[in-house]
Amino acid sequence: MMDNVSVITVFVLSGLNETKNHRTVLFSLTLLCYCFIVLVNVSLIVTIILDKNLHEPMYILLCAFCLNGLYGTTGFYPKFLWDLLSPVHVISYAGCHVQALVMYSFACSDLSILAVMAYDRYVAICRPLEYHSIMSKPRLLKLVCFSWLGPFCIIGTNIILTSRLKLCSPFIARLFCVNWIIVKLACFPEQTLVNTIVAFITIIIYVLHGLFIVWSYMYLIKTCVNSKENRGKFMQTCVPHITSLLIFLVTILLDIMHIRYGSKDLPQNLQNFIAIEFLIIPPIMNPLIYGFKLTKIRNRFLRIITFKIK
Repeated sequence: MMDNVSVITVFVLSGLNETKNHRTVLFSLTLLCYCFIVLVNVSLIVTIILDKNLHEPMYILLCAFCLNGLYGTTGFYPKFLWDLLSPVHVISYAGCHVQALVMYSFACSDLSILAVMAYDRYVAICRPLEYHSIMSKPRLLKLVCFSWLGPFCIIGTNIILTSRLKLCSPFIARLFCVNWIIVKLACFPEQTLVNTIVAFITIIIYVLHGLFIVWSYMYLIKTCVNSKENRGKFMQTCVPHITSLLIFLVTILLDIMHIRYGSKDLPQNLQNFIAIEFLIIPPIMNPLIYGFKLTKIRNRFLRIITFKIK
């Protein structure tokens, strides 16, 4: 009997149950939001690729950052838009695990890329004479690959461990698949011990990423205080990174705090927004922040606009 209830082929996503009367408006706003995310991120990526003056480590990392934003949002928005038009909100067993993999690896890759960006700024400001030898193209390629493949493998391990569990319910009270919710659906809680240990190790790894970033910028602030030239470099190139980090941390922490301590009495629409804000705010704000703040990118945009007007 237990084998029968654990054979689940689809999951039911119940986060949209209270949006029946506003589907058309919500669909239009979501589509507009996704199109804008694609537009601003692709614009920045294309600008960096086409302009040889931007083929520097800092801009290549920014390009990787925007690509990761497109990767994460593509794992959510198309399925969400489809659900808004559909009378039933289901996702296949395999599709659910793939979506969870994309969501988690996107968030972890963001933090990894921000860590590499912090290291890049540390070398550029504190060891400028060695910058080009340390941040060489082969090393930069390795760091970018590590930022993408590392989280993918770590989260992939979590997902594989989850896929072995026997589940007793197909209902996920969210707009998208979340690995920890799938684990909570396990028929035998004692089987989730390995999942808990691996998840805890994963959390430690990315907390260390965060601590490294904080240490890097604290050290940079201390170094730049007494140098006008370094202060200028810090304000020009580090402030966008710190802003992106703060946006990322606030959106992720709000979701985590809601998961752990949030009241279930909150309106469903507010719960939905808290759950997906990391897929709305950072992918929109990051390219805008860098596009306006970094002089080379801003000047490149202005040249393109001026050329088109002429």
